[in-house]
Amino acid sequence: MLLRSRGRPLDVRVKGARGDLVTAADRASEALIVARLRAATPQATILGEEGGTSAGSGDERWIVDPLDGTTNYAHAYPLYCVSIAYERAGEILAGAIFAPELDEMYAAARGAGATCNGAAIAVSSAPGLEEALVCTGFKPAHYDRNGEYFARLSRRAQGVRRDGSAALDLAFVACGRFDAFWEFDLHAWDVAAGALLVREAGGTVSAIDGAPFRVDAGSTLASNGCVHEAMLDALGVREARSGG
Repeated sequence: MLLRSRGRPLDVRVKGARGDLVTAADRASEALIVARLRAATPQATILGEEGGTSAGSGDERWIVDPLDGTTNYAHAYPLYCVSIAYERAGEILAGAIFAPELDEMYAAARGAGATCNGAAIAVSSAPGLEEALVCTGFKPAHYDRNGEYFARLSRRAQGVRRDGSAALDLAFVACGRFDAFWEFDLHAWDVAAGALLVREAGGTVSAIDGAPFRVDAGSTLASNGCVHEAMLDALGVREARSGG
């Protein structure tokens, strides 16, 4: 559906800060996903980026980003995706991220590993930041929130990218394309499926300050594990939090 809609008028609107876009395709994608999930699991709660929470009666919850990377999509830049995670009793048990332009389906189930198009994937083996390609994200209106950290990693890593889709960035950490990813001010729908992918692919996920990862914590640091401590040191948020 997203591929079919790509060449049509998108009804692009700003829904928050500058650069935070929503299109008719976002809303149509979410409506389709919610309808199918509701039919399959009528008792589950569904949390969607565009429609908010549709309450259920059980302890199951679907977490849906119907189009992550809307600005990319609006400009025909091919790095965008759909992200869906399944949670039961507060624990993420399964997740899938589909990148339509790349025709890549990433999937993971807790304890069962991670795949891309059915083939097992694993994080990279880059041993240090000097060998690492890392990625981040931020809205243009909020550059100052992350600009200092972007500069820090640019001085230490082999390369830094900003691709505009947190969910897809996490999938790329899981399959070894990126060695680490960090971002502030994220939502559950941005990270729920991707964080599970990284962990099931052998990586490490935490908050940016080193605290345990939570889907609703806001910040995310994901890596191949080898560079996680170096990323924490380079970002320096851990020291700032502790006052050291």
